[in-house]
Amino acid sequence: MRLELRVCQHCLEGDHGAGQEKTDLLQDMVACAEVIEEHRQVLDLEEVHIRRVRDDEPGKPAALPVVAATIQNDQIVLNDTQLVAEGQDGNMLLYANPDDILTVLAGNVDEISKAVPGDVSVELSEVGAQIISQANLGANVNKQQ
Repeated sequence: MRLELRVCQHCLEGDHGAGQEKTDLLQDMVACAEVIEEHRQVLDLEEVHIRRVRDDEPGKPAALPVVAATIQNDQIVLNDTQLVAEGQDGNMLLYANPDDILTVLAGNVDEISKAVPGDVSVELSEVGAQIISQANLGANVNKQQ
């Protein structure tokens, strides 16, 4: 099984005028993905990729050849934020909604925390913590103070 998170590098850094809420959400996603990458063997993941997409290569995958797109003003626009999961059977799941992406990643962190001794948690922003609390996962994440 493989997992690939793609996020816009510029939005992650607070550029593009994305707003603090979006930047916080992207940082939460990356923090969760980093924990998953560190403990990938617990989830039986072969690979975990965190791809920071730039303007000159929008949506380009690092490993999993799937790219989400939307139509805006009669133009096809590639999504620069998405999560792709490839199962053992070769089927791929694509998550393009940021709330869904964070929920899936936080759920994986929660599974890791149940299997690994010690503290395996991610400190989420207020917006991230709200998304997870609405998903009612019981995920092992902490709201930033």
